Amino acid sequence: MFNRFIAATLPLMPQRVVWLFSRSYIAGDNLEAAMAACRALNALGAKTTIDILGEFIQDIQAAEKNRDEYLALIDTAQQSGIDGNYSVKPTMFGLLIDAEACYRHIHDIVAKAAGYGNFIRIDMEDSACVDREIDLFRRLHAEYPCHVGLAVQAYLRRSRADLDSLVDLHTPATPLNLRLCKGIYAEPWRVAFQRHDEINDHFLEDLEFMFQNGIYPGIATHDRDLIDGAHSLIDTYQVPTDRYEFQMLYGVTPELRRTIIEAGHTMRVYVPYGRHWFGYATRRLKENPKLVSSIVHSMLFNR
Repeated sequence: MFNRFIAATLPLMPQRVVWLFSRSYIAGDNLEAAMAACRALNALGAKTTIDILGEFIQDIQAAEKNRDEYLALIDTAQQSGIDGNYSVKPTMFGLLIDAEACYRHIHDIVAKAAGYGNFIRIDMEDSACVDREIDLFRRLHAEYPCHVGLAVQAYLRRSRADLDSLVDLHTPATPLNLRLCKGIYAEPWRVAFQRHDEINDHFLEDLEFMFQNGIYPGIATHDRDLIDGAHSLIDTYQVPTDRYEFQMLYGVTPELRRTIIEAGHTMRVYVPYGRHWFGYATRRLKENPKLVSSIVHSMLFNR
């Protein structure tokens, strides 16, 4: 109840108050802060994926500015020697306004990353975006199979069928790279599983499908049961440590993150930053109130 109360009331509070809750899991509002956070994570043995905050733009003119900000981010991170890649939300580039313009802008970003031998993750957004984002991924993958990946949300009822449909893109030389997460958006029961146990069961079923088909998964979770389940599947299928990675959000469960790194697994931390931090912070807490406890714990004991 405390978590839900805090998460529901945060959007009504002054931004300086919200920042007290947000600063533990948002790297900052500018590129310099993001680079500092990435360097600190690299020093702890974690790789990063950097995300500039902003989504569901209303004016397509903003898409070009967002593209240019990503291009500058990639140049800066590469020249700074950051060990990490990049994540993009297609609605930040006008996916729901002009899908072709969105494709062109993200194509420029993927091309920039590929020029450095690096990688772009296309984040999966709410259910209204799924078909468009899979189509976008397919187009980009056709040209840059080693430099672009996609996210899959285990709570969506359609996700297993989506995995089946994506297998044709996988080859031993260019393995499909998919981030598997539970899913964060509020969706109705007809679209998404609602119960914790159902979601966890489908997460592990999807992960097993990936291992069975040679897909490279980013195992994105803070759930200890899922991490234990992933370890079991890794042992069952004798998956080499360079054929998967664990992923976590910046600032959340740092002790659990540390134990995974110390056990010899690859860990990648999602590092969000940017001037649109307020909307991201309030939405994420509202849709996942359980984060409040993790954030308060981080504020008190892990700063």
